[in-house]
This record gives sequence, C-alpha cells and structure tokens, in this order.
Amino acid sequence: MNTLHNFFFNVYPYVCLSVFLMGSLARFDRDQYTWKSDSSQLLRAGQLRWGSNLFHAGILFLFFGHSVGLLTPHWVYEPFITPAQKQLVAVVAGGVAGAVCFVGLSLLLHRRIFDPRIRLTSHRTDLFILVILWVQLVLGLITLPFSLGHSDGTVMLALSDWAQRIVTFRPDASGLVALDWPYKVHLVLGMTIFLLFPFSRLVHVWSGFGTLAYVLRPYQVVRSRRVGLPTAMGAPPRQKGH
Repeated sequence: MNTLHNFFFNVYPYVCLSVFLMGSLARFDRDQYTWKSDSSQLLRAGQLRWGSNLFHAGILFLFFGHSVGLLTPHWVYEPFITPAQKQLVAVVAGGVAGAVCFVGLSLLLHRRIFDPRIRLTSHRTDLFILVILWVQLVLGLITLPFSLGHSDGTVMLALSDWAQRIVTFRPDASGLVALDWPYKVHLVLGMTIFLLFPFSRLVHVWSGFGTLAYVLRPYQVVRSRRVGLPTAMGAPPRQKGH
C-alpha cells in the first residue's frame, strides 16, 4: 500500500467530511441568501420536469442504497442473505436506479449547455457540479460489470469493511488495494463531491432533509380576526342587528 493510496483512502475521507460539515455550517451562518438551488423553471419547464424528477428519484435511491449497503455490518444480514446475493441485489437495484438517474442528469446537463437563456443565467459552479455528478454516475455504471465478475461478494465485503472503519475512526484501506481502478476512482470522486458540497448549490440538500422535521412539528393554528378590521383592507363592514 503506497503513500498515495494511504492518503486517498485513510486521510482524504476525514478531510472531505470535515470540510463538508464545517463548510455547510459556515455557509448557513454567513450566506443564508445563497442557500438555494437557483431554479430555472421559468425559463424552460418541460425538460426540467422530466430531468429533475428522474434525477432526484434516482439519486435518492442511490444515496440511501449506498449508505445502507456500505454501513450495515455483515453480521446483521448474514442470517438472511449471503454476501454474493447482497452484491447481486446491489448490482441490479443500483443499475436500475443509476440508469434512471443518468437519463435525468443528462437531460439537466443538456438543458444547461444547449439552452442559450439558461446557459447565460447559470453560474459556472452549476455546470461544474453537474459535470462531476455525471462523470460519477458513469463511473458507478462502469463498476457494475466488474462486480458481476466478482460474484462471490468479495468486493462488497471489502468496500463495506473500509467504509465502516472510516465511520468508526479505525481507517484501514489495505482491503482496497486489489480492487479494479473504476472502484477507486469512483470512491475518490465521491469523496470529492462531499468536499465541494458547501461551496455549490448542493447545500440545498440539507433543506430537503430538514423538511422531515415538519412531520413532528405541532399544527399551526390560524385564527381569523375580523373585529375592527379597516374596510380599506377589503373586508366588508359588519352591520349591527336591530
């Protein structure tokens, strides 16, 4: 295991996570007016509707699928499914979700590049992030045939062991040395996306997860107050009874 491998898979994850968390907090504290996705729906809605829905459906499935698949210890699912079966499920489900996400993201990227009005109103970081996400998706789809070539589940176990050691502060990337290059590039670029997260429009993802708090929030009581309301505000004057 050389120095570069050790840096990217033992040190770089903590650099990216630190910038991701602290950078998001700093941006929320200092630049709340930039905490948005900069929608361009008014300029062109048709392609956005298909692209956005397909992209968000696919990316959410991929995000939670990766999180559960990598961070769930082997002993939890061992009584129900073997590593080889789990890897096959991940390949099939990830392939379908990845294809859906790829189509949606390609539509969004095409819209940003080839629509003159949207291109002129887009920030350079918007296009940059879309390109990085598109490349990351392509790399993820490229890993699928390699995973099918390792049908015994060893790839799944190696990736899970590395990810679980990272979150438990016991980094050890020795198990990733033998993996094929698409896996390694996919991992490094994925961590880089977390590094760029606070400095791009991706920060609006926090707001999406924040809306889950509305499920636990008490109802907001709104009462209409008509007594003494000025007629200039559009309310008809109340007449006294005889």
